[in-house]
Amino acid sequence: MSAKQLPAILVLADGTVAHGKAFGAIGTTTGEICFNTGMTGYQEVFTDPSYYGQILIMNTVHVGNYGVKDEDVESDNVKIRGLIGRNLEETYSRKLAKGSMEDYLKANNIVSIEGVDTRALVAHIRTKGAMNCIISSEITDVEALKKKLAEVPDMDGLELASQVSTKEAYEMGDKNAAVRIAVMDFGVKRHILHCMVDRGAYVKVFPAKTKLEEVKQFNPDGYFISNGPGDPSAMDYAIATMKEILKEEKPIFGICLGHQLLALANGIPTFKMHHGHRGLNHPVKNLVTGRSEITTQNHGFGVDPEAVKKSSHIEVTHVNLNDQSIEGIRVKGKPAFSVQYHPESTPGPHDSRYLFDQFIDMIRKS
Repeated sequence: MSAKQLPAILVLADGTVAHGKAFGAIGTTTGEICFNTGMTGYQEVFTDPSYYGQILIMNTVHVGNYGVKDEDVESDNVKIRGLIGRNLEETYSRKLAKGSMEDYLKANNIVSIEGVDTRALVAHIRTKGAMNCIISSEITDVEALKKKLAEVPDMDGLELASQVSTKEAYEMGDKNAAVRIAVMDFGVKRHILHCMVDRGAYVKVFPAKTKLEEVKQFNPDGYFISNGPGDPSAMDYAIATMKEILKEEKPIFGICLGHQLLALANGIPTFKMHHGHRGLNHPVKNLVTGRSEITTQNHGFGVDPEAVKKSSHIEVTHVNLNDQSIEGIRVKGKPAFSVQYHPESTPGPHDSRYLFDQFIDMIRKS
């Protein structure tokens, strides 16, 4: 009997139960349920370290129909804990693909379920909010699954960045480049690094808990603070390092988790969002230029807008046009800025890649 024919069960923390068919690896997996509204780029999404600890709903009806290939990855392996879909496809049409999505998920030991009404499930999460869930293709007792799910810790308060960060520092780009950037890796995506290297930068990527004194030995011209998973307020070590980096008076650029850490280092708290932003079509307005941009997003935490309003040294530079949440800030009097969304946009539109040009220009002028 093939894996696809085996029954699978999805149970949410609020007691919701959905039945479907197994796909990928056979087993049991747990994590926080979330959804991505993008219609393409599933392999890049699966390998984004920011999804570590989460079970993902891909809301488009068919997922996997163009297969997988080695170039379409953002890290060394799949980072999601599990996958939920309406139709997860074994067959694929792209001639350049190296294999099927099902084989890819099996190779990465990702338990998945298909045949679920994902539209109804997403509507439920949008109403009830983010919560933990469990998928199993080996346990058929719903009450047993509920007991197992009750043992899973909430994402709120969970430090995960150090678990996905590189274990050893590594370098990319031309060693003779005029611009040297130190990257604090809390779960950095590969294409973020390429966006800096392609603009003539030489980057060195450091493990999450590297002391600033060690980073300074690289003699960087600027600092990049990466994206990553988990609760930023649980990262005391990173907030402390961020405060030290700010004293350097060198250009700083943060993305997603890096944006939240920049806020926390300046006394602005973060909060757990109701269900987060994840997709390829979120409209954001640049308050400096007045222009809007369509952005790629993946975050479940945000920067407290009320605290920003009371701050005398933090300025909001970007807002989400759907819900007016904060999407970008800068520190007044310092060459430090950040955005909540993903300007490298893999997958997604390239409207926001100007931010990498802005960062490189800031370094060259400093």
